[in-house]
Amino acid sequence: MSKLITVFGATGQQGGSVIRTIQQDASLSQEFKIRGITRECIQAGGSSSRETGRRGQDCKFPHYALHRSKSDAYTLFLKANMNSKESLVQALQGSHSVFLVTTPDWGNAGSDAELVHGKNVADAAKEAGVQHLIFSSLLNVTETSGGWLKHVPHFDHKAKVEEYIRSIGVPATFVLPGYFMTNYTVFGMLRKGDDGVYNLAYPVGKDAQLPLIDIASDMGKYVAAALKNRSEVLGLQLLAAADYYSPTRILAEFESVTGKETRLVQVNSDTYKSFIPGPMG
Repeated sequence: MSKLITVFGATGQQGGSVIRTIQQDASLSQEFKIRGITRECIQAGGSSSRETGRRGQDCKFPHYALHRSKSDAYTLFLKANMNSKESLVQALQGSHSVFLVTTPDWGNAGSDAELVHGKNVADAAKEAGVQHLIFSSLLNVTETSGGWLKHVPHFDHKAKVEEYIRSIGVPATFVLPGYFMTNYTVFGMLRKGDDGVYNLAYPVGKDAQLPLIDIASDMGKYVAAALKNRSEVLGLQLLAAADYYSPTRILAEFESVTGKETRLVQVNSDTYKSFIPGPMG
């Protein structure tokens, strides 16, 4: 009999990667049925359906939609209220495993919504008897930097959720993804100058080592490994990255693929933050 895995952020980069990986894995697709948790009801033909490579039926019920994968395996999608433990307990009923990714409230500086949502899911997982909670976590920047960097809540809140999960005894594994490769295009970090040269502006030196990950392609691989090796990875942090890249290597690979000329521009922290909107900077 198949076990149930519930995947939060099912239409996002991380949750979508987890679902695709399970569906395409010969053993995991037989071992697990998938329940995807979304914030909104999914409609057929929507961008999220195309993005995850699935064909959907119209959402005929207020909370559910079925999507068919390329392997003809169905995924049930459920809308859940992250502020309601009752809603989350219902969403997790019958789940053997859970993948949890939390999202900062970027539009509300100082919001602790991500911390609240993570703790609510942890409580619901404990109540529902979940056997393996896999959480997309990050380091506590305030603690790691010795208090030098104090305003990175989208890291610190995840670390505090991880700490809470451990404290209440939910069987868990923690996957910590590196820096998203998509940030280079989403935030325009590689920008074409007036002279045709592509500039990478960074507040670090040319040899600094940055752990990069292609999150939409690779996050699922780490979660799949955790699912297949549950007993060996319970309680562990899995650091997820394709490799460590220096700015020099990033630009060299960009040049080799595109044939375009590049340069590294070293900037101070305030200038760097000005490139990135709002509290994320």
